Amino acid sequence: MLLKLQTPLMLMFLGLLTACSDKPWNDPYPSDDPKANTFYTSFSERPKHLDPAVSYSSNEWVVLNQIYEPPLQYHYLKRPYTLEPLVAQSMPTVIYLDKNFNPTEAQQNIAYTQYQIKISPHIFYQMHPCFYQEKNQYVYHNLNENWVERLDSLNDFPNTGTREITADDFVFQIKRLADPLVKSPILGLMQQHIVGLGELSEKLQKKYQALNATLEHPVFVDLNKIDMVGAKVIDKYTYSITIHGQYPQFMYWLAMPFFAPMPWEAIKFYSHPTMVEKDITLDWFPVGTGPYYLQKNDPNSQMVLQRNKLFRKSFYPTVSDETGEGQYKEFQELMGKPLPFLDRVEFVLEKEDIPYWNKFLQGYYDSSGVSSDSFDQAFQASGTGGGLQLTEPMLAKHIKLTTDVLPSTFYWGFNMLDPIVGGYNDKNKKLRQAISIAMDIEEYITIFLNGRGVVAQSLLPPGMSQSIPENLDLNTVVYDKNKNRKSISEAKALLAAAGYPNGVDSSTGKPLILYYDAVQGGGPDTKAQFEWIRKQFAKLGIDLIVRATQYNRFQDKMRSGDAQLFFWGWNADYPDPENFLFLLYGPNAKVKSGGENPANYDNPMYNKLYETMRNLPDGEERAKILGQMLDIIREDAPWIWGLHPKSYALSHQWLYPSKPNAMSHNNIKYIKINPELRAKKRIEWNQAHLWPLGGMFIGLMGCCLPAWFMYRKKQHKPLKRFDI
Repeated sequence: MLLKLQTPLMLMFLGLLTACSDKPWNDPYPSDDPKANTFYTSFSERPKHLDPAVSYSSNEWVVLNQIYEPPLQYHYLKRPYTLEPLVAQSMPTVIYLDKNFNPTEAQQNIAYTQYQIKISPHIFYQMHPCFYQEKNQYVYHNLNENWVERLDSLNDFPNTGTREITADDFVFQIKRLADPLVKSPILGLMQQHIVGLGELSEKLQKKYQALNATLEHPVFVDLNKIDMVGAKVIDKYTYSITIHGQYPQFMYWLAMPFFAPMPWEAIKFYSHPTMVEKDITLDWFPVGTGPYYLQKNDPNSQMVLQRNKLFRKSFYPTVSDETGEGQYKEFQELMGKPLPFLDRVEFVLEKEDIPYWNKFLQGYYDSSGVSSDSFDQAFQASGTGGGLQLTEPMLAKHIKLTTDVLPSTFYWGFNMLDPIVGGYNDKNKKLRQAISIAMDIEEYITIFLNGRGVVAQSLLPPGMSQSIPENLDLNTVVYDKNKNRKSISEAKALLAAAGYPNGVDSSTGKPLILYYDAVQGGGPDTKAQFEWIRKQFAKLGIDLIVRATQYNRFQDKMRSGDAQLFFWGWNADYPDPENFLFLLYGPNAKVKSGGENPANYDNPMYNKLYETMRNLPDGEERAKILGQMLDIIREDAPWIWGLHPKSYALSHQWLYPSKPNAMSHNNIKYIKINPELRAKKRIEWNQAHLWPLGGMFIGLMGCCLPAWFMYRKKQHKPLKRFDI
């Protein structure tokens, strides 16, 4: 009886002991060591491609750039963004060649530019089965069907190996860009620049047709045995890339994973058709030299990066504060320390913002962005200047805020082929200028972005180049000399000069009606934005009709030039003005060539200046031309210059200082945490409150015990004897 009575009490006591353990009850990582040197973050959908020749999406590069290493990278701390060697020993040597491939210094004789790149020795690939050999033979390159059928994962291979990277691996990867089965998204662009890339693509296409090769049934072709003029090995650690003419921006491409080394052994290993069917491919299991390798790839749960034990010696950048402003002061403690700091990075599948946010507040994610749903919980008005500051609960947890203006631009564009809003005559130009003034971008940023944006003065984000003088960073068509948006009366004066006084067409006497083509959205924000933009046009007396369609239909309209006014955006591929200014280059018009100029803007003077500017290095001459180009497009107003988004990132107190770097994607190696502090705070913030359970238990016992005692009393009552 005594044992039965105490059993519930014992269970309750054991529960209290559990609450005193080193892990909270609500820990979403039950199998992890709470003090492990692991960084926790998330992904919302599985990266589709992890092949560096194919991947061209930001959610893929977050993982990919921790594994693969191209020749160059962006300096983590310096601004404006600055290139530096990564696996290269030094910055590439640039040699100009004439039409006979002989070196030349004469500008008029330059037909080609050659980049000679010397890589550092003693850099090794991660351990991988593709390198494993016995008796100088690759064991896993020619597996029989029965062996492969038993495979489920890369981890099923019992042996692994490695080798040093060489110049051949970089040339091999460049040739892969031409492979029709690879389908690299940059082939179209790169074959315009790299000599012989287009010809190699055609040669491989014919070869695959003869071999009946497909994506499902690939055939290994040893690209090392196929010569290509534009990519050559000079010696074991040196190779060259030759491009047509001059294209200084090509240097930026050498910091992208497209140009990381690729061992031929990996391509041979993954070419078995049955392995392709089982998703044992380069897209699932990368092979790189970076600080981490992909230890687990489960798209329904998590992706895990593990420290690469073969990673070479690498150190946190050391920078002297030449300005005297102390801009690098908070990073002094980290400078010169060996990289990477983390042992493990865990990406957890989170499809919704709210669960991620709640886990961040509990300490189970180390950093977080700020969605619209959680903005009011994170920020409050500062009371001075209309700025924002963290709320008291955020400050109480010592959560830190880091902001950065992203190298992106969002805008409303006019279709320059449209007879009403397009064209280059004064009438249509003044109409576009009037609308540009009426569109209150400051209000848009406040209402729809919670202030997380910077008003655009042109298509160039701030800090994009040292070639942009500060006095050019003002759109005088829309703003006065005091940087105030011009008044609606000034906009109406322009509208009247365009032939539309108070929004009425003076030639017909009918109200001016314009059309805004947009992608259909289901949320309240979309409807609110449509209503907001109608009000902006209504200030001028213009009726705006929104034509919202599905994305595919919207794309068709843009390709055919049927849209009149539209919303668009662009994220920088590299930090050079050319990567934005080409968006208005005439030959890139979407209707004419399918290019990235959706406004179909085509001003001959702008085109000529662009062709000169793109081949010039940063300096006074380039700055002068950039100023002329900005004057032209501000006057023509093919866009309503919108905004450059601003990122707001929150981090917990156990994260060491970090610097936002939107151009560099290999930043995880610079992250450092204090796991002991994190474990302590998780317990502190996630205490289980057991007193309600204890109260319920006592109350239940109080109700049940009298009945129980009565029942036991009956059980022990002696039976009466009845004589018959």
